[in-house]
Amino acid sequence: MSQQPPTKRLAVIGTGVIGNGWIARALGRGWDVVACDPAPGAEARTRSAVKQAWPSLERLGLAEGADPGRLTFVDSLETAVADADLVQENVPERLELKRQILAKLDAAADPQTLIGSSTSGFKPSDLQQDCAKAPGRVIVAHPFNPVYLLPLVELVGGEATTHGQTERARALYQQLAMRPLVVRREIEGHIADRLMEALWREALHLVNDGVATTEEIDAAVVYGCGLRWSLMGTFLTFHLAGGDGGMRHMLAQFGPALKLPWTKLEAPELTDELIAKVAAGCEQQAAGRSVAELEARRDEFLVRLLALVEEYWPEAEGLKGHI
Repeated sequence: MSQQPPTKRLAVIGTGVIGNGWIARALGRGWDVVACDPAPGAEARTRSAVKQAWPSLERLGLAEGADPGRLTFVDSLETAVADADLVQENVPERLELKRQILAKLDAAADPQTLIGSSTSGFKPSDLQQDCAKAPGRVIVAHPFNPVYLLPLVELVGGEATTHGQTERARALYQQLAMRPLVVRREIEGHIADRLMEALWREALHLVNDGVATTEEIDAAVVYGCGLRWSLMGTFLTFHLAGGDGGMRHMLAQFGPALKLPWTKLEAPELTDELIAKVAAGCEQQAAGRSVAELEARRDEFLVRLLALVEEYWPEAEGLKGHI
């Protein structure tokens, strides 16, 4: 009879949208989870978020032993990290606050315990600055919302991080059914957010300049590039645009257009008028549906889409050993 692997324990520090996503994912993979958040009502909000996410996790496939009851809330960071196999920090995106919390986690946790920060923009070397015990184990582990469904996690080591620590992180996040992408060197915003921010800036300019509404821009993504990106990403999509000549022909044909001033690198100023346009457009698109209703619709779609992506891209051939 095969022996079951020992249960893993995740400590989650900060239980906003991202923290709760980590909690739901870990519970769905059969892990024990210990959470810590001093905000009033945090535990009730987390248990509600897990309850809402659970049907999607069931459709995706629960691991043996998966149970929302394996979540415990504690009052102190020290208690949270005790006996944890992995610590995930999700406090607000303020560098000084993150440094302060990560220093406390580093001091409290076993030196072999990995500490991942969900930061979307800060570099790990900056996050490690105040960690005196084992700074190298403090890394960036940046997920994507909803964390309980989307499998990508960007792993970035800092100046003090060893290859062995990065590889241990990769193995742990794979046990959470994540697709770890090890970023080759530190850069603000990592990889995926830099790409998304570029598109976001252009979208804001198009709204600000009266070229398109929020709904029209979303339709352009959903029915155009977004469909192809789900399977091929950016580069392989353009490789096909070159016909039989592939990327070489595409760059020869369309490369010069990259120098044309089609795009704007800087974001527009967020004036009251632009904020009103964007907010009103989104509210019109929501058509009276609550955020919870939209999240449920999104999750149902993502579960079905993930199954299709896995069917067509199961091996990730070009990223073996990297993702």
